[in-house]
Amino acid sequence: MTAAFSTPITTLADQDGVIEGPWRKPINLLRAQTYDDHASIHDDATAQKLGFRGGTIEGPTHFSQITPLLVHLWGTEWFENGAISANYRNASYEGEEVKAQVKPTSSSSAQISVLKLDGTVVLTGSGAIGSHAEPGAALAKLQRAHPLIEPRILKGASIGMRAPSRVVRMDYAQRMGDLYPFSLQEKLANITEPSPFYERSAATPWNRPVMPVEMISVLCQHLASDDGFPVSFPVVGLFADQEISLRSGPVSPELDYRLEREIIALTETPKTESMWLCSRLFCGDSLIAEMTLNQAFLKASSPVYA
Repeated sequence: MTAAFSTPITTLADQDGVIEGPWRKPINLLRAQTYDDHASIHDDATAQKLGFRGGTIEGPTHFSQITPLLVHLWGTEWFENGAISANYRNASYEGEEVKAQVKPTSSSSAQISVLKLDGTVVLTGSGAIGSHAEPGAALAKLQRAHPLIEPRILKGASIGMRAPSRVVRMDYAQRMGDLYPFSLQEKLANITEPSPFYERSAATPWNRPVMPVEMISVLCQHLASDDGFPVSFPVVGLFADQEISLRSGPVSPELDYRLEREIIALTETPKTESMWLCSRLFCGDSLIAEMTLNQAFLKASSPVYA
């Protein structure tokens, strides 16, 4: 069996088993992203109006740098029942070098981080394998969050609201709509950590290719505009916290999944209103993967806060 990754991995001396990958420069494939007929925070002009240096790299892009480190710790079983949970701390931009680090904390858990050259922390969080009994970093953040009491951007939204159930799939040449105006094929041509497991002809333990974890986020999120959840547009949103858990994986391209999406919490900070969404991918009656996402909407971008 071919190794899943050829990513060079370094063990840091005298740092409690910390391992890290190489410096990489992720590509921003979301410059043309639109929702509700306006550009997103990944567009340079929109991001600069909100005080960012330019269009930001979408957070889960960095999951591809973390994955080889977690597979190094736990083997390819991680694609079956592993998890990545992230708190996004600072934006990163195309052209910047970043690297991933993982520190094992038990036989089934680890701390994760992605750093810039100057030491700026892009994300921190947790990785895990197994039963998922303990909440990851994103769900731990939710437990501490302040409930949204007087919504303006999210007026009319409520916990327990569900989007229509739908069948989703990701083919290699399929562009994933206005929210994700690129294909898996294009992503694989630009991904920071290539893997033979991602290719259509992959020889894997499951006799089918594996979908990169960052693209599970795309599969769960690409039809978000059709959810029907109340959001007062125009407004700019961003990913603030995110967890992807594989329950009976791997998730694979060119297969049909049933997608179920539900609002599980509404929270706020001084700068944002947040809708926490749980997305579940099923094959038949089997839960294959689950994603929890804190979709934070910037108050400064909304006329209801003018």
